[in-house]
Amino acid sequence: MSLAVTPRHARHTGGLMRTIYLPRTADALAFAMSTYGIPLLVLATTNSAALTGVAFALEWVPRLAAFGWAGSVVDRRGAAVVFHLASLGRALALAAGAILLRLHPSGHVASVTVMVLAATTGVLTEFSYIAAETAGAAAGRRAGARAHRVQAVLLGIDQTATLAGPALAGLLLLAGPPPMLATITGLSLLAAMLALRTPPSPVAPARAPKDQPGAGLLTGWRTIRSLPALGWLVTGLTLSNLATGLLQAASPVIVVQHFGQSTTAVGLVWSAAAGATLLSVTICRFALDRLGLWPVGALCAALASLACLAAAQAPDYRSYLVLVAVLMAAEGGMTVVLRTLRSRLIPPEKFGSTLSATILILLLPFPIAGVLTALTPPDALGHVITACATLQALGLFCAFARLRTYPALRS
Repeated sequence: MSLAVTPRHARHTGGLMRTIYLPRTADALAFAMSTYGIPLLVLATTNSAALTGVAFALEWVPRLAAFGWAGSVVDRRGAAVVFHLASLGRALALAAGAILLRLHPSGHVASVTVMVLAATTGVLTEFSYIAAETAGAAAGRRAGARAHRVQAVLLGIDQTATLAGPALAGLLLLAGPPPMLATITGLSLLAAMLALRTPPSPVAPARAPKDQPGAGLLTGWRTIRSLPALGWLVTGLTLSNLATGLLQAASPVIVVQHFGQSTTAVGLVWSAAAGATLLSVTICRFALDRLGLWPVGALCAALASLACLAAAQAPDYRSYLVLVAVLMAAEGGMTVVLRTLRSRLIPPEKFGSTLSATILILLLPFPIAGVLTALTPPDALGHVITACATLQALGLFCAFARLRTYPALRS
C-alpha cells in the first residue's frame, strides 16, 4: 500500500486537525491540569493532606459514577453537542472558583470552593472525554484503512497532555490559585469553541421513559458481549491493568523505601514512561501500516508481560525506571490497537455507551491494586507484583491467541 501524501490526504489531515485534533488538545490539557492541579490547589489552600486525598477522591468517584450517564447522553445528543456543553460548563465552574478564591483566598469559603471544584470538574471532564473519544472514533471510521493513524495521534495528544499538564499546573500555582484556574478556564473555553467544528456523530433513537440511567452501561455491556474480538481484548487489558496499577500504586514504596531514592524520583519514573509511550505510539503508527493490528498488538503484549515480570525483580532504581518505561510503552501500543478495534467494531449509535462500559471495566483494577498495596507488607510487594505479572502474561496470551483468527485484527 502506498503511503505517499496526496492532495486529498493532505486535505483530510488538515480537516482532522481543525475538527478533531485541536479540540482534543485543548480538552486534554484542561483535563490533565484539572486532574492533577486541583488536588495541589486544595493542599495550597487548606494545607491539609487529608483534604487533598478527599479532593482526589471527589474527582474520581463522580467520574466513575458518571460513566453510564455520559455514554447515554453522548449517544442521544451527539458528541459535538455534549463536548461543547461539558467544556463550557467546566469553564464557567472554574471561572467562578477563580473569582471566589480571589475574594476569599483562605478560610471556610476557600475550602468549600476548592472541594466543590474537585467534584464539579471531575464530572464535567468525564462528559467531555467520552464525547471527544466518540468524535475521535467517528473520525477513525471515516479514515477507513488509516483509522489506526487517527487513534495514534489522539493517544499521542493524551500522553503529551499528561506529560505537560501537571507540570504546567504546578508552575502556575506558584503565582497563586487564580492564575492556574484562569488558564484551565481559557483552555476549556477554547475546547468549547473548537467543539462547534466537530462533525456530528450518529445518535441513537430516543430512550423510552421507563428506561433507567444505568441502561447506558447495560447497553455497553451487551455490545461488548456481542463482539467477541472486543471482549477478549478488553479482558486481556483488564488483567494487564491490574499489574500496571499495582506498579503505579507501589512505586512510592518501591522507589523511596526499597531503592532509597527521593519522592522526585517517583515522578521521574512516570515522566520517563510517558515519554516512552509517546515514542511507542509514533512507531506503532508506521508498524501498523505494514504489519496490521494483530502482530503489533501481540508483540506489545509480549513486551509488556516480560517487562512487568522483570520490573518485579529489578535490582536497582535505574533498571526499574527502564523496565517501567518499556512496560508503559508496550501498553501504549496495545491501547492504539484497542482504540482502532473499537472504532471499527462498535456500532456508531451505541459507541458512547460501549465506550463508557469499556473504560469502566479497564479502570476497575486500579482501586483493587490500591487495596492490594495497602494490605501487602512492603517486603512482600515484589512477590505480589510477580503474581499479578504472571496473571497479566496469561491473560494477554489467551486474549491474543483467540484474537488471531478474527478478521478485524488482520489488517
